[in-house]
Amino acid sequence: MGPTLHDVARLAGVSIKTVSNVINDYPHVRPATRERVTEAIRTLDYRPNLSARGLRSGRTGVIGLAVPSLRENYFAELADSVIRAADKRGLGVMVEQTGGQRDAELRAVSTSRPRFLDGLLFSPVSLGQADVDALTLDAPLVLLGERIFGGPTDHVTMHNMSAAQAAVEHLIELGRRRIALVGAEPGDRDEVNSANLRLGGYLRALEEAGIPVDPTLIRPTTMSKWNRAGGAAAIHRMIEDGVDFDAVFTLNDTLGLGVLRALGAEGLRVPEDVAVIGFDNIDESSYSVPSMSTVDTGRDEIATIAVDRLIERIAEKGERRPPETFKPGFRIVRRESTGFSGTDDDG
Repeated sequence: MGPTLHDVARLAGVSIKTVSNVINDYPHVRPATRERVTEAIRTLDYRPNLSARGLRSGRTGVIGLAVPSLRENYFAELADSVIRAADKRGLGVMVEQTGGQRDAELRAVSTSRPRFLDGLLFSPVSLGQADVDALTLDAPLVLLGERIFGGPTDHVTMHNMSAAQAAVEHLIELGRRRIALVGAEPGDRDEVNSANLRLGGYLRALEEAGIPVDPTLIRPTTMSKWNRAGGAAAIHRMIEDGVDFDAVFTLNDTLGLGVLRALGAEGLRVPEDVAVIGFDNIDESSYSVPSMSTVDTGRDEIATIAVDRLIERIAEKGERRPPETFKPGFRIVRRESTGFSGTDDDG
């Protein structure tokens, strides 16, 4: 049998009611008392009985996270960040993988699903602005990503366009002028999504530097897959097409890892012949050879803000406050693929 509420109260030197107030994030607890109880919980590795708490409060102590694919590094690391942020607040997380399929995303926010959870964090890729009404739920919901703006929920997103512009400007500052973009989406470039926003940043950086746009340098990936194979294939095709380039901006780091592999296979040196910068700052990018420069979009901060906002919405009573949008800051991480020694140097 694991530690009990009584054990935590005894170790912290407080009442059981005080421990319960801390666990349920009751606001009127003195900071010193809260810290003492939290330390006792950590020491004993106490886990609240979510079923019992749910019966008393009408809550389960569990939130949901719906993401497109846990095989994609960014979403796997985002899930890890969310789980850690939720754990600090005494919450469990149920992770659902939608596969980026429209029907699965609609099921994730259907009226029958969120009632088993206290709230849901939702990152859609197939639903778009026309589906904004699907986000009108009784259960608290916080939207992640770039697909739907101005909806009925809080929205935590990132500076896609300005961060992409900063990444390309970093390449321009190195004297690169033939800058390829890998990961463009085929189809409507007016649609709001990560690819088009980052493409917009790329185009704006070139325009402000007075560099003409060469369409042969904007490379889509096979079936719009942002994976290693897609990045490698784009480089091989560009070389087969005889396109001259001296730098590559990839729309995520996983594409960048494939780009690094393909450049090596083609006998091109990084960064001497071709400089490379990615986007997302996944863990693997600091361990590639060479280590890959990238954009850190504040994944941990995104997770913390999203969890905190969801908790606030769960606790909200009466008329709800208007929805808000949050965009954490970003930074350029300069590494070996753009000629910088060491790792994690701020740009």
